[in-house]
Amino acid sequence: MSNYPIIKLRRGKEESLLRFHPWVFSGAIESMDNKIEEGDTVKVVSHDGNPLGVGHYQIGSIAVRMLSSSLDEIDTDFYAKRLAEAFELRRGALNLCREDNNAYRLIHGEGDFLPGLIVDIYGDTAVMQAHSPGMHYAREIIARSLVDLDGAGIKNVYYKSETTLPYKASLDPQNDYIIGGYHDNVAMENGLKFYVDWLKGQKTGFFVDQRDNRALLRKYAHGRKVLNMFCYTGGFSIYALSGGAELVHSVDSSAKAVALTDANVKLNFGDSANHKAIAEDAFKYLGDMPNGYYDLVILDPPAFAKHRGAIHNALRGYQRLNAKAMEKMPSGSLLFTFSCSQAVSKEQFRLAVFSAAAQTGRRVRILHQLTQPPDHPVNIYHPEGEYLKGLILYIE
Repeated sequence: MSNYPIIKLRRGKEESLLRFHPWVFSGAIESMDNKIEEGDTVKVVSHDGNPLGVGHYQIGSIAVRMLSSSLDEIDTDFYAKRLAEAFELRRGALNLCREDNNAYRLIHGEGDFLPGLIVDIYGDTAVMQAHSPGMHYAREIIARSLVDLDGAGIKNVYYKSETTLPYKASLDPQNDYIIGGYHDNVAMENGLKFYVDWLKGQKTGFFVDQRDNRALLRKYAHGRKVLNMFCYTGGFSIYALSGGAELVHSVDSSAKAVALTDANVKLNFGDSANHKAIAEDAFKYLGDMPNGYYDLVILDPPAFAKHRGAIHNALRGYQRLNAKAMEKMPSGSLLFTFSCSQAVSKEQFRLAVFSAAAQTGRRVRILHQLTQPPDHPVNIYHPEGEYLKGLILYIE
């Protein structure tokens, strides 16, 4: 194994790595070489000196994100191989690289064995986010490997990590193109077109993780009056309209999001779509809306819990939000409800929605239990990677 600086674990703390979990917590470390700096590639060894693998070191609770349990060098060939494996999964088994679909997640951190890295593809542009100093330092190598990825057709790599890197690392990342530049921000998803604002939008500019759930909504939307809360760029709204909804109303507190939703509706349907976008607080809108009007409601709020300390308040928020919707919905309506809070488990979210149903006294049946799509894979040794939870409910 290469001559990387060494981190030695306390006795017995190697067990999780032997089970292939990709994180080393700071409390598991017994000693480390003095020359180690944040973002360095390090060799991790057991208390007895047995090599356990290599990873990126950073200051904080998660001290090492493991890249390999056996690899000699974390170099260009390493990144190129991992990217090629990830792309082949998307192009082959998942069939996401099609004439009618060019938006997908190429790298999903631990799920693609590159912890600390996110890469979303929109046509010929890759939007890259680093969540660890190690990936920040490797950004140039990764960008070149993306452009060289055979068959992917990537020409531009935009680096967007100003808000995702640990602020204590003092890295001062600048959002900018590493390769190429801006020329076309229209992406295609299941035959529908979307403007993607990766320069100033949330995350990488579009929530590709709801693609399969949006497609499921399209099957249920025909003839229904649809309310899309927290609409952002209108993904669910576009699918509802394409599924033959009678009308769609899109609500978001951001006027910019509402404008982008309108633009996406016009991009797909011109001026003829029976759609209205409203800039208003979600809780206020739900409180003021008439009883029995919308018979299909989507609740897809931003994460209510960014960390474990916020779980209690988040669960109260989910209960309150779902109760407000349920009490206004007519019998025979559908509720698509989601949580993207990684700190909230499936069981906790389901209990919050159950509590909302009990509070309103409605008869409620679960039709579907939803999660993230397969281009956001969960490493079987890292169950923490499962973050998106959703339910489709039939309200009587």
